[in-house]
Amino acid sequence: HVQLVESGGGSVQAGGSLRLSCTVSGFEIYNTEMGWYRQVPGKECELVSIKSGRGEIRYSDSVKGRFTISQDNAKNTLDLQMNDLKPEDTALYYCAWLKTWGSYDNNPGPGNGCGAGLGNWYFGYWGHGTQVTVS
Repeated sequence: HVQLVESGGGSVQAGGSLRLSCTVSGFEIYNTEMGWYRQVPGKECELVSIKSGRGEIRYSDSVKGRFTISQDNAKNTLDLQMNDLKPEDTALYYCAWLKTWGSYDNNPGPGNGCGAGLGNWYFGYWGHGTQVTVS
């Protein structure tokens, strides 16, 4: 049974830090393409960081230099360290197993306003999100 559970969200002041964690069960993340994306009601969803199955890492321009994605293979968790947080980082943050559209199976996605996927990936599996509020 596949399950992704995000934790670590909260409320912080601008300039502060939070560490999000995605605990995964049902598959191994070490060789799986995973990512963190965020949603702000009324705005476009954004894929903020991606870890490929080979460990290659990418960030969106809006978080580059402030966020760091990492994985703990022993715990099977995907973390997102967020430093120097800004009010515009306020969002609901999700982790997801990312798959390329070539293998798309018509899964409609999580129904959270972000559609079936973002950019070059669709959401294979996803969590319920954790809220980050920066004031």
